[in-house]
Amino acid sequence: MGGALPPQEKLLAETFDLVFKGGTVVNHAGEGLADIGVRDGRIAEIGAIGEGMAGETIDATGLHILPGVIDSQVHFREPGLEHKEDLASGSRSAVLGGVTAVFEMPNTKPPTTSAEALAAKVKAGTGRMHCDFAFFVGATHDNVGDLAELERQPGAAGVKVFLGSSTGDLLVDDEATLKRILGAIKRRAAFHAEDEARLKERIPLQRAGDPSSHSEWRDPQAALAATERLLRLAAEAGKRVHVLHVSTAEEMALLALHKDIASVEVTPQHLTLATPEAYEALGTKAQMNPPLRDRTHQERLWWGIERRVVDVLGSDHAPHTLEEKAKRYPATPSGMPGVQTLVPVMLDHVNAGRLSLARFVDLTSAGPQRVFGIRGKGRIAVGYDADLTIVDLKAERAIEDAWIASKCGWTPFAGRRVRGWPAGTVVRGRLAMWEGELGEAGGKPVRFGEAPPAANAPY
Repeated sequence: MGGALPPQEKLLAETFDLVFKGGTVVNHAGEGLADIGVRDGRIAEIGAIGEGMAGETIDATGLHILPGVIDSQVHFREPGLEHKEDLASGSRSAVLGGVTAVFEMPNTKPPTTSAEALAAKVKAGTGRMHCDFAFFVGATHDNVGDLAELERQPGAAGVKVFLGSSTGDLLVDDEATLKRILGAIKRRAAFHAEDEARLKERIPLQRAGDPSSHSEWRDPQAALAATERLLRLAAEAGKRVHVLHVSTAEEMALLALHKDIASVEVTPQHLTLATPEAYEALGTKAQMNPPLRDRTHQERLWWGIERRVVDVLGSDHAPHTLEEKAKRYPATPSGMPGVQTLVPVMLDHVNAGRLSLARFVDLTSAGPQRVFGIRGKGRIAVGYDADLTIVDLKAERAIEDAWIASKCGWTPFAGRRVRGWPAGTVVRGRLAMWEGELGEAGGKPVRFGEAPPAANAPY
């Protein structure tokens, strides 16, 4: 018999560019065995897919297929600080660790505070980065009038405000300017919340050669005071805000009462490394802002994850060279690499029973999609970008410095044995990493609901 195939049979007769067969798909609707068919960079089918229907078929038996992990806080140091990291090296580190998209911070040299600087970053990342990307625009005293337009530019993740812990134009610590910023923007802005005045007052608490005094100097009250002020100003302005790298018990308890105003990020470092042990083992490698805290604070962060107060996990990947970290405190820079270790460290927590795999997915894909209004990413569904983080939950490995692709060449988790490891990273249907081998770079800007669609964008 001739004639056209019925619609259902026609669909079944179509082929796919790539099929993942036999994996356990973990998604917003639960988990179960399913094949995934990819066509033109997007998910085209989920279910039982017959043999011989793909240009390439990958056996995912025994593996878990997660929505692509989105790390919404990294510092890739380009332009101006490329000796620590650049967009290419940072993105290699990302995909080796199972991360499919990153949001990069504005404190580069020069900082990302103008349309020209943002466009230059987007151009530098397109086709050169191994993962997809977006860039935060830094708010300053001088660019408030431009923020409403800047936050809507292609490739913009939104506005980032440093309430403390920054220098030069990127530090905004006066209420008048903060009110102007909140009044100008439409999207949810991200905030580093430490009180600059308290930090200045407490500088004498720094002890030369003793990095553990970093946590005393930048005490929990400095973080709490800044977060309290931010919540008050955001409520007055009727705006929603995103509080980065929450580190204290008091902040978590406060933020739990203000979920109508603020979304919350925590880092794997604050969830995993605690004082004083971290300083004893790592010295200045443990130095970051806001600083690591003791186990009392750490347990409250886990409480925030368990009670759904926390919305996203961000690595706050902030690499510095070993030479820089070898200086004598307080001449040492704050920050540590983290984008490559986010997935294995947190999967180890999953295997230890600290959080479910479904909760991990919510924190690393669905959560960022909700908080930032990402289009076409954040879940495994037909029509969405084929961004997949494929993991082996049974694999046991030791994290080592030699595995780290960041230019800094070290990790605070070196020597830590973990259970759970990234087996593959798929970015819009492209194998960015498979079994530790990198694919070709092909990163593109992430798209957002608040931003105008790019030319010829399919959605």
